[in-house]
Amino acid sequence: MDRGTERDDAVTEHAVAGRVPLAVVVVNREGLVSHWSSGARRLFGAAKEEAIGRPAVDLLPVSGALPEEDDVTPYGAYGAYDGFGHDLETSLDGRLFYPAAGRARLTVFERDRVDVLWWAYPLVGPGPERLLVLGADVGALQQGSEPDENTGFERVAPGFALHTDFPGAEELSRRLPEILPSMSVEEGARIVGQILELGYPVLEFSQNDRVPVTPDWGVPRRVERKARRERAARAAAEGLPLPQEYTDEVEDLEYTAVRERLEFLNEVSGRIGTSLDLARTITEVSKAVVPRFTDVAGTYLREQVVAGEGFPEGVPDTTTMWHRVAVEHTDEPGRWDDVVPVGEAMPFPAHTPFFQCMTSGEPVLVPRISEQMGHAIASQFEKRDIRPLITGRSMLVVPLKARNVVLGFMILLRHPERVEFNDMDRVTGAELAARAGLVLDNARMYTYQESVAETLQDSMLPHIPPRMAGCDIATRYLPGTLLGRVGGDWFDSVKLPGARTALVVGDVMGHGLNSAAMMGQLRTAVQTMAALDLPPAQLLRNLDDLAQRLGDTHLATCLYAVYDPIASELQIANAGHIPPVLVRAEDGRSELLDLPTGAPIGVGGVPFEAVRVRVEPGDRIVMCTDGLVEVRGEDIGVGLATLCESAAHPAASMDDACDTIIRALNTRGGRKDDVALLMARLNGIEPDDVAEWRIDLDPRQVGRARAVVREQLHEWGLPRLVHTAELLVSELVTNAVRHSHSRSVELRLVRGDTLLCEVDDDDHDLPTLLNAGPGDESGRGLRVVSTLARAWGTSRTSAGKTVWFELTLPRR
Repeated sequence: MDRGTERDDAVTEHAVAGRVPLAVVVVNREGLVSHWSSGARRLFGAAKEEAIGRPAVDLLPVSGALPEEDDVTPYGAYGAYDGFGHDLETSLDGRLFYPAAGRARLTVFERDRVDVLWWAYPLVGPGPERLLVLGADVGALQQGSEPDENTGFERVAPGFALHTDFPGAEELSRRLPEILPSMSVEEGARIVGQILELGYPVLEFSQNDRVPVTPDWGVPRRVERKARRERAARAAAEGLPLPQEYTDEVEDLEYTAVRERLEFLNEVSGRIGTSLDLARTITEVSKAVVPRFTDVAGTYLREQVVAGEGFPEGVPDTTTMWHRVAVEHTDEPGRWDDVVPVGEAMPFPAHTPFFQCMTSGEPVLVPRISEQMGHAIASQFEKRDIRPLITGRSMLVVPLKARNVVLGFMILLRHPERVEFNDMDRVTGAELAARAGLVLDNARMYTYQESVAETLQDSMLPHIPPRMAGCDIATRYLPGTLLGRVGGDWFDSVKLPGARTALVVGDVMGHGLNSAAMMGQLRTAVQTMAALDLPPAQLLRNLDDLAQRLGDTHLATCLYAVYDPIASELQIANAGHIPPVLVRAEDGRSELLDLPTGAPIGVGGVPFEAVRVRVEPGDRIVMCTDGLVEVRGEDIGVGLATLCESAAHPAASMDDACDTIIRALNTRGGRKDDVALLMARLNGIEPDDVAEWRIDLDPRQVGRARAVVREQLHEWGLPRLVHTAELLVSELVTNAVRHSHSRSVELRLVRGDTLLCEVDDDDHDLPTLLNAGPGDESGRGLRVVSTLARAWGTSRTSAGKTVWFELTLPRR
């Protein structure tokens, strides 16, 4: 027994019956010993200095075997492995690709023949280590049991952790579940902690523990077993029925195999589906079956599933595109990467097992891939020869289904040295695929719903140009939580007559699709009423009336501001929203604007009031929703103070300024709400860039309008725009003179990022674009305007209407 028996209480919950020292040997890819524990020295008789760097087959004398009459057959996780009995040769020469276990009688120098239980595990991942061999002296196990040699244990488990003097012990100890594929993370952590604390590896054996890979006999009752087999042999020689006791033994072996398969399926089910992320789920499924069930696992999904679209319809055919989304294997790194790269999409011909699987929805078993079949499969890979990777291997193709629709399939391959897939493997693979299919479908549905939510949110948020007349704008939107990607926060900007811009930020209370739908209706209403050039207070009044008609299930806050760059003025009205921050360009000082708060939209019967605020060129206004400044359990004043401080921070650009605010406020924990942020730098328009005229209601004044426009454009250095501008101004002034009821109309030119021309009159009827026939005397004016102008439009004013057009300024 080991020196740490005083710590046995730490493992009593696992019904440990005893412990003995454990030999640990690590073999690298060249077949040389890279680690030789003190337990290996005691068991095999060679010192560590002698063992490191020598061929493993020279140090583990495996030529001697247990007597034939003992007929001990090793069993792995899924049944007998032919050719892997008591001889370790196949394991040590690098041809072992899966966990195995066995029993051997070794001749050790200066000792009698030693009866040894051994376990071999392939080491996966980076690094030169490729095989881990654990060994224990059967005699030591028997000493720890009851005196009666017929009393044995049905299970013997290697409780493994790397020896503390082994380089990289901590790293490989963390990967214990990979090295021992059926061991849970919790079990691995328990064993690692115990062994590192005791100081050297030990072996636990128990009548109750479930183990990764174990000979089916544990420490067998040799006398009874030998007698049973002798009686069975005599009965067979005499032509008599086999004794019931021998039949029971065979049935016990079958029961053990079935039980281990169920344990494997339950364990796989626990390892997959830990996330709703589709890519992570695929990786979990692949890693769960390699190397314990298969040596290679390639996963293919239908194009619609990968694209996050709706549920795929119809039976797949030869035109269906399948995306290779994962390839997991135990071969040397990179062997599969160039031949079958992840991300490739391809159809599969009708003659392949893959097509049979995906159209029938049933597993397809190929015991060995013949050269002919390997050639047929490889023919679909252009300029790549896949035959060396697949020929001679056993293959099982299992469908990934959900609701009787094939979402994809997995191609499972075993190395030629490994036992072929059989009918029981096909049943296991089908059950595995069924469970994986459900998990993948859950992830697919979540991905699809998340995609729909993002598309909906993106469609409802406007794409605001970075420059409007007299101002620069930057925006940010942050969703609340991963499960609530759709919310009711929005921002917007609307071009208004007179080179003005409306700036809007709103927040529908609540989350989800209902809030988003309400937000979409309110945002559309704001755009429509802004285009009518309603004053801010009147716009909020109309919006409140609309919300009342839509129902009283939702409330919303809204901040509406109109910026006039010519008058250097902001006109702002508030409906229950947090106030904006104004940053002064002169001294960098920031302040929360003191506005009448107003009631939220939807309350009804509450008046709204607008406030005029003088601004200077370079000032910035910051408008946001409360999700940015409000944190549960914290006074909102703290967030508002942080908003003011971060908004005043110097920044190289508008985007940098927005990012500074987000970093300052979004790093605080507890934020669950959406965030909408709009920042505008109010550049203004210089008086020298504005020209205005009053045109009398006389058709002869149309010529004067053309003349003043021509003269002004030459003064501004825009001679190339003269001809087009004269023509369009003539059309608009002629129309205004014809329909106006007052004594004059207003003509204005504004030079900014574009050339803006506006004509105001007192007629409230908006002109419309008409299809003029060959004989019509009117209706062509606006057609000319819409053809030659960069943009044009009409809007109502308190006095009548405004008709405007824009021309692109020539490059200087």
